[in-house]
Order: sequence, then C-alpha cells, then structure tokens
Amino acid sequence: MPTLSVAEPAAAEPDQLRSQIDAALDHFSRFNDGCPAQLQEAIRYALLAPGKRLRPRLVLLAAEACGGSIAAALPAACAVEMIHAYSLVHDDLPAMDDDDLRRGRPTCHKVFGEATAILVGDALLARAFEVLAREIKSADRAAGCCSVLAQAAGATALVGGQAADLAGEAGETDIRGLESIHRRKTGSLIAASLQLGGLVTGATETQLAALEQYGCHLGLAFQITDDLLDVAGNQAAVGKRLAKDAARGKATYPQLLGIDASRERAGRLIDEACSAIGIFGSAGEPLRKLARSVLDRTR
Repeated sequence: MPTLSVAEPAAAEPDQLRSQIDAALDHFSRFNDGCPAQLQEAIRYALLAPGKRLRPRLVLLAAEACGGSIAAALPAACAVEMIHAYSLVHDDLPAMDDDDLRRGRPTCHKVFGEATAILVGDALLARAFEVLAREIKSADRAAGCCSVLAQAAGATALVGGQAADLAGEAGETDIRGLESIHRRKTGSLIAASLQLGGLVTGATETQLAALEQYGCHLGLAFQITDDLLDVAGNQAAVGKRLAKDAARGKATYPQLLGIDASRERAGRLIDEACSAIGIFGSAGEPLRKLARSVLDRTR
C-alpha cells in the first residue's frame, strides 16, 4: 500500500476536512491487480458515495483538540469510515434491513448483487485494520487504535446492536432497551472515532475520558435525530427510504417518547456532550459546533 501524503489544513473547517477525507478514501480504496475489477468498483461505489463523513471528521477534530496533527490522524479517520461503510452495505442486505436506497443512490447489492455486496463489506472491514496497522506511525498507538476500533465494531457493540435491533422487530422494546441497542449500533463507532483521534495524538487519560463522554452523548443524540428524520424528514434530502421503521414495527424514539420529547432529549444530550469537553477550552469549539449542528441536520 503506498504511503498517503497530505498537506495539513490551515484550520479545521468542514469543507477542508471533507476534501482531505475524500482524497484519502480515494487513495486507500485503490487496490493492486490482485483485486478483481468488479470488486474494486463496488468497494469504491460504497466507500466514496456522498455522505456526512461524521465519524472521520470526529477523529480529526478530536486529534486537533488534543493538540495533534490532522494529517497524522487521517488514516484512522479513513479506517472508521471504512467500518461505517461496511456496516451500511451489510445492513442494507435483504437478510438484514432490506433497503434499496442509500445516500441518494441504489444500495450496493442493488447495483452489484448480494454476493458482491457481502464481499465489499468483508474487504472494507479488513482494509480498515490494514490502514491502521500500516499508517499509524507509532506501533503502540497503532495497536491501541486497532483494539479500540475492533471492540467498537464487534459482537458487544456495533454487530451486537444490529443483532438486538433485528430481534427487536419481533416484539416490543422499551426506552431502556432502545437506548441499549443504539448505544451499541450507532454510539459505539461514534465514541470510538473520538477515542482514535485522541490515541493517535497520545492524549492523556483525562482527555480520552472527556472525548468518550462527548461521543456517548453525541451518538445517542444523533440516533434520536435519525429517528426523527425517518418520521418527518424529506426523502430526497435524507437519501434513503423513510417511514421504514414504522412499517416494520420497530421501536423508535418518536414512537416511545413522542416527537417533541424526542427533540428535547436530543437537545439535552447535545448540551451534555458540549459540557463533557470543557477541559479543551477553545480547542474544543469545533467539536462543540459539530455537536450543535446535529440538531439541525436534514440528512
């Protein structure tokens, strides 16, 4: 794998970060001749699709808040987005959530077939850890990043949350059960993104704990807004089929709490997320700004 070379952005502005992330994802999704052409096309279709890039941005902003380099954190940011993209490809499969629209385009299995979509997810999962192991310069930090990301993507976190979510379709789920699902399915990878940004820079335990708290609150708020968009969003803006949770009988925050109470809960969680990173002072302002933007998201 060729080494990624990037210029350090002058500041953590959203457009600058997105440009850096997209260029790095393009770089890391190019394989040698051993990768079949259709598989590489499908990998790039899934990974480079237009998206929020929330998780990789969190990695970079966390690194910057801890006094680190955005360029040094970029491989970890790409690794997180690869795990996220893999999870979306697999979640969209007919055996899982059975979706035909993602990020405003047909889902991967609709374009390339189910077998190729499964392999895309497998390849992205493996590539994420290859990127961490090869590109994070300190061996200790690379190992720490691999451990954090593997746990967040595993059976007690992202995968376990998806399993519990699927099981929840067969029966009722109360608010505690719903939060447990989403802290694993959505929140774990968001919290891991913050941790990775800190680990790459050699953050202190106090800094890592603050980032983890911020990530936990932000992840749950993000999921609540996702549920609200499923109820009242614009499908063209959101880029995926809406009202599908109600059609499947799945529990959601609006269903259990109501729309207004759900919005209020999301607002409180964002306040708690911003308070959690007070130790960073002005260096944490980009993270606070990103958190507040979650409440206004339309996709």
